[in-house]
Amino acid sequence: MTDNNGIHAGSLQFYPRVRAKKVIPSVNWKPVEREGTNFMGFIGYKVGMISVWAKDDTENSLTKGKRISIPATVIECPVMKVYSVRFYKDKKVLKDIIVSNDKDLKKSVKVPKKLSEFKDVEEYDDVRAILYTDVKNTCVDKNKSDLIEIAVSGSVDEKLAFIKERIGKDISISEVFTEGLVDVRGVTKGFGTCGPVKRFGISLKSHKSEKGQRRPGSLAPWHPARVTFRAPQAGQTGYHSRITYNNLILKVGKTSEEDINRKGGFEHYGVIKNDYMILKGSIPGPQKRGLMITTAIRPTEFQLKKKFEVLELQ
Repeated sequence: MTDNNGIHAGSLQFYPRVRAKKVIPSVNWKPVEREGTNFMGFIGYKVGMISVWAKDDTENSLTKGKRISIPATVIECPVMKVYSVRFYKDKKVLKDIIVSNDKDLKKSVKVPKKLSEFKDVEEYDDVRAILYTDVKNTCVDKNKSDLIEIAVSGSVDEKLAFIKERIGKDISISEVFTEGLVDVRGVTKGFGTCGPVKRFGISLKSHKSEKGQRRPGSLAPWHPARVTFRAPQAGQTGYHSRITYNNLILKVGKTSEEDINRKGGFEHYGVIKNDYMILKGSIPGPQKRGLMITTAIRPTEFQLKKKFEVLELQ
């Protein structure tokens, strides 16, 4: 319940507050940069939060050399495979070449019986890959693979050669991200239609109020005779597309080498069966939500210098 001294807390940065169009948000790859030639994103599924005991090796830190507890989020990252290669010319799609007709894709897209060949593709200035996840080997309650377009760093020739080498092969999270900072895009937990007190954090009115406690006192003046979009009103709350910047990678591991599963599995998720990533802090969305992990778009030197040696997971 909101304090009586609260104010309208709805940020106009996130308008309009509507439901997300897709569970896994798409990415504007133009401003994202990365050294070398590699994929610039990966799909994972949120498992939940844990506490990590680590040794702080950060320079000039008050806890340097000490054993500290860090809140962290576990993300399961099943392998991904290349579905098609997309060529661009002047920022427009020139051609798609489908290179996989896996039977698992039939539930998501129309799969051709005969695969395309790399012919008659000329005068292109960018190449990207459409990857799909092996979600059936996780505890996520879905059979359809998630497909998404992922950019590749490097020159045009390096991009095409890099994608061709990985056609028909499993792509693991350890090949794409191992350390450093990443951005995570996801859809927050949905609450449906809520009133302005929960949705915007406005203060409760007096219990003697004539027209209700949990609503604004006035929507607008008489003139101009209209209600602005800034007036806090009831509507969709949650299930919004959000991004968290500069999440520090604490660990990328495999269950075959180090099993971090709890007895009986993680609450509301289950047992991790694939590779996993542990990020410092929290990530938006409930358990089993699909997340888009990308290269950090605006890394800071301070966060890059943070170093933690993972000692024990809880």
